[in-house]
Amino acid sequence: MIDVLIVEDDFMVARIHRGFVNDVDGFRVIGTANCGEQALTAVAELQPDLVLLDLYLPDMFGLEIIPRLRTAGHDCDVMVISAARESDAVRGAVRQGVVDYLLKPFDADDLRARLERYAARRSNLYAAVVSGQSDVDRALARGAAPSGPAAALPKGMSVETAELIERELRATDGSLSAAECAARLGVSRVSARRYLEHFSVTGQAEVSLRYGQAGRPERRYSWLDRP
Repeated sequence: MIDVLIVEDDFMVARIHRGFVNDVDGFRVIGTANCGEQALTAVAELQPDLVLLDLYLPDMFGLEIIPRLRTAGHDCDVMVISAARESDAVRGAVRQGVVDYLLKPFDADDLRARLERYAARRSNLYAAVVSGQSDVDRALARGAAPSGPAAALPKGMSVETAELIERELRATDGSLSAAECAARLGVSRVSARRYLEHFSVTGQAEVSLRYGQAGRPERRYSWLDRP
């Protein structure tokens, strides 16, 4: 199991995030913190593998926590979950070595895709036997890592379905929604959305939003590596 600490000052949001995380196979929330100082104490006591870190905390900016964790000898990974869209915040998070940066608001599928991607990359890193650059790239899931839908698929996803959805995206002139993809291939909408989000997280597809007259915007996906 990958143990997760949620750092979020809004207790209702923290409870929602807890439910999202606990619904992902292989992850469990072991604690929450509502400010920076509480987060530092919780990491020391609970020793999480992954911290889901909000940036707008009442006592400090969230990125200030990361160097303090490293100075104290904690090597947990950090995933930023924040409404902070400023380029300085994003650049700062990258410099601090965060494993991902997820903007609020988001839904369960958005977080699930990133957690599954993180788990696959973490598994690659721990299992790596390094004999050359290709092994390093594979462990980091970039560069010379295996390409195509079979690359580090999360648990429960099949290569065959990934290949079907990839081909459909490549053949589409424009973009597809999860509902359209599901109807064309005869799979469930939930399943189609999961694969499409995986391709988005791995950088193989991009997401755009189409706004209608009412309700939430529709997420649409297009393949990036077109011939």
